[in-house]
Amino acid sequence: QVQLVESGGGLVQAGGSLRLSCEASINNFSWYVWNWYRQAPGKQRELVATIVPGGTTNYADSVKGRFTISRDNAKKSVYLQMNSLKPEDTAVYYCNRRGDWGQGTQVTVSS
Repeated sequence: QVQLVESGGGLVQAGGSLRLSCEASINNFSWYVWNWYRQAPGKQRELVATIVPGGTTNYADSVKGRFTISRDNAKKSVYLQMNSLKPEDTAVYYCNRRGDWGQGTQVTVSS
C-alpha cells in the first residue's frame, strides 16, 4: 500500500514563503509523475503543479512564477516551494500519484 506523508504547512503572512514536502513509501519512485493539488474551503480540488520523471514541470496559471515543484528520487520525496504567498493560496495541499493521496497539509496565508 502506497503511503504519502505531507509536511511543511502552516500559518504565514502574505508575501511569505513555505516549503511543502511529501515523502512516499513506494518502489520505483522515479518512474512516476507527481502532483501537488490544493483544496480551499467550499471549492473543488485543483491541480497546482506537476513534475514528470525527466524533471519537466507544469504549473497552474495562478501560481506560475511563485511556486516551484521539485523531486528527490533518492529520498522518494517531492517538494513544493511556495514564495510570495497570497491569501488566496490558503488551502489544504495534497501530494498525489495516480489514485494515491496524502492526508494533506494546511496552508493559511494571512493578509
